[in-house]
Amino acid sequence: MTATVSQLRETETALKSAVMREPLGNLAVSFEFFPPKTETMEQTLWKSIERLAPLAPSFVSVTYGAGGSTRERTHNTVRRIVEETTLAPAAHLTCVAASREEIDEVIRDYGEAGIKHIVALRGDPPDGIGEKFSPRPDGYQSSAELITGIKKLGDFEVSVACYPEVHPDASGPDEDLDMLKRKIDAGATRAITQFFFEPEMYLDFVERARAAGITIPIVPGIMPVSNFKGAARMALRAGASVPQWMYDLFDGLDEDAETRKLVASSLAVELCLRLNEQGVEQFHFYTMNRYDLVYAICHILGMRPTGSAVNT
Repeated sequence: MTATVSQLRETETALKSAVMREPLGNLAVSFEFFPPKTETMEQTLWKSIERLAPLAPSFVSVTYGAGGSTRERTHNTVRRIVEETTLAPAAHLTCVAASREEIDEVIRDYGEAGIKHIVALRGDPPDGIGEKFSPRPDGYQSSAELITGIKKLGDFEVSVACYPEVHPDASGPDEDLDMLKRKIDAGATRAITQFFFEPEMYLDFVERARAAGITIPIVPGIMPVSNFKGAARMALRAGASVPQWMYDLFDGLDEDAETRKLVASSLAVELCLRLNEQGVEQFHFYTMNRYDLVYAICHILGMRPTGSAVNT
């Protein structure tokens, strides 16, 4: 079933409504990038950083591959951000397929490079999402243990992940929140959510977290979806739900990239606006190393460049 004319008109109306609103005040944003594999991808990444840097993000994070597969590329990327921009980089770090000694070396390397913010994650099993996680006997056994190790080695700010729809490995919401509490007790001061597509997912999660005594900022992770099929596959692996109305809305657009971009930007803007109406003023964007959609979304939300943050 293709998206109906009324659905497309509703999307267009939402975008027009966003444009005509007063700019949102006091918004804080952060951006996530992943380390490039090729010279061409390096150019794309740096173009994205240069384009988004003037929006003055609170920080920009760089992901870390399973088992340290991107260790050097992650380190090189965050080091370049430190050396060539005024941005505050946050380096991802996982405890999969590495010993404590190896991970501690990475932590020390980050500190020596001037990186003061780490996003601490357990990481996906080496065999892929859906497989049982088995920590190395000589490694950190959980993200909470990893955070304890990070804090012992330096005065790092530590952010962690949280899951509005429950981590795939958790037995239920209570166990999931207990794990988040352990990460906070170990020293985490910010939680960033897995991506979601309906505001109720985030708002209900925050309500449960606050009722459980969790008080740190819980920043919604926003993923603009221009490649819907890819996003749906990613959501399936990550345990995130995709509402049927999104399948309907993107149906028939496989060969129409421009329309997909318009739909993606309007959906992300509307999600942010609905969250903002409930008092949310911080957003973390999963950029997929693409600046165009994220920059447009931030522009519509009222954010304007404050000057270059990249050394030229």
